[in-house]
Amino acid sequence: MEKEITELTDQELLEKVKKKKSNDITNAVILGFLIGIATYSTVKYGLGLFTFLPVLFALFAANKWGKDKKALEEELKSRNLK
Repeated sequence: MEKEITELTDQELLEKVKKKKSNDITNAVILGFLIGIATYSTVKYGLGLFTFLPVLFALFAANKWGKDKKALEEELKSRNLK
């Protein structure tokens, strides 16, 4: 099980930041793919299930990733790191 952000040492926190930067690219590709599926489905078949499910998943995922990023930045700021 992964530790909470507040329980990490300074070194572990900095390593997590480096890993987070590389994960941002992967997250952007996933979001782009989901939006692409929704767009293609809308153009090809009109509004339907494959229009809304990828968009909803993309919104929930982006929201979670945004919260994680914000929590990491706040912890860095509170420890005067970066």
